[in-house]
Amino acid sequence: MKVLLVGGGGREHALAWKLAQSKKLKKLYIAPGNPGTAQYGQNVNIPDTDIPALVEFAKTNKIDLAIIGPEDPLAGGVVDALEKAGVMAFGPMASAAQIEADKAFAKQIMRSNSIPTAESRTFDNFEDAKSYIASRDEPVVVKASGLAKGKGVFVCNEPSQAILAAEKIMIGKLFGPAGRIVVVEDKLLGQEASILAFVDGRSIYVMESAQDHKPIGDGDTGENTGGMGAYSPAPVVTDKLMEQIVREILVPTIDGMNRNDTPYKGVLYAGLMLTQGGPRVLEFNARFGDPETQPILMRMKSDLLDVLLAVCKGKLDEITIQWDSRPAVCVVMASGGYPGAYEKGKVITGLDAAAKLKDVMVFHAGTAEKDGRIVTAGGRVLGVTALGDTIAQAKARAYEAVARIAFEGAYCRKDIADKAIEKS
Repeated sequence: MKVLLVGGGGREHALAWKLAQSKKLKKLYIAPGNPGTAQYGQNVNIPDTDIPALVEFAKTNKIDLAIIGPEDPLAGGVVDALEKAGVMAFGPMASAAQIEADKAFAKQIMRSNSIPTAESRTFDNFEDAKSYIASRDEPVVVKASGLAKGKGVFVCNEPSQAILAAEKIMIGKLFGPAGRIVVVEDKLLGQEASILAFVDGRSIYVMESAQDHKPIGDGDTGENTGGMGAYSPAPVVTDKLMEQIVREILVPTIDGMNRNDTPYKGVLYAGLMLTQGGPRVLEFNARFGDPETQPILMRMKSDLLDVLLAVCKGKLDEITIQWDSRPAVCVVMASGGYPGAYEKGKVITGLDAAAKLKDVMVFHAGTAEKDGRIVTAGGRVLGVTALGDTIAQAKARAYEAVARIAFEGAYCRKDIADKAIEKS
């Protein structure tokens, strides 16, 4: 098969690595890709948001399957455009991708289908949002309703903090059009968990659990990011809890999307808070998570291409996925200053030395090639991922690999997977 993978981050490097293991794969193109994906296919110089160019490339090169990684092209309707052109595509239509692209839409779906989530209000006027926040005594979370690369969420313990956050989003236009509408919701307490599931419109196949680390600092401190590391499985998600998540969250969500005439196909990612009262939805994403995809795919033993084809053809109920029982840990190496301003073009050394370690993969996220050398080109630069017999061994192996890699200003959290180690 000829496959087009759309995207250029760590998630796409992991997907390319896994797809390249399939005997069905004849040729893999990645648009735009990165130096890591180039090891497994041919990078194509087309931005992932240039939908007309992606469709034209797919038609010209007789692509059998297009796989969409990032949220922006999904929200922009790339799947709609590809399928209209006769190209099979993995991912939700734009109408269904609203579940990530529009948090107000997601809240409406959850309310309509009694899906457990935080109490919330939606505002398109700053003064109204300000008045509501000022009336609250409890901590709240202020969210830009649109796509903000995982950074549009402010957890606020004081009303003054929340009002300032709403002002930055709505008046200061910190996230541009994504902040035209804000969602203000009650702060939930507990551990977070990431649950990813393949969905073909009617059947659901849940992947192994994972836990992300959103804040920039150790101990979950500081600003939110796109994710500073992840591990799989998450011991806090027991078999009994997973059954509850499927029954109370995933099934009613997919049923609700069907009743809403926005049927869902692709990967549905539920970001959950595991509260004392049970699991509650923090957010939905309409695609593979990043960095959760890296440790999850390290543990997948089955042919990923078979699974994606089954989703596209509505035959997910015919698939069984085999998993490596060993846990995996991904540590994100970021540019100094991220998630704020950071410099690009810093030379990265030690990649080969890290890759020589057993059961280690270094996934490129924000990298580029310049004069024959790999340099930094983004906030999150690398996702260093390792398997181990225990979560502690996987963590130690990942950080051993991190220690072999260097670039000016490199930063990573030192506590990825500690919650799982404490639990085990």
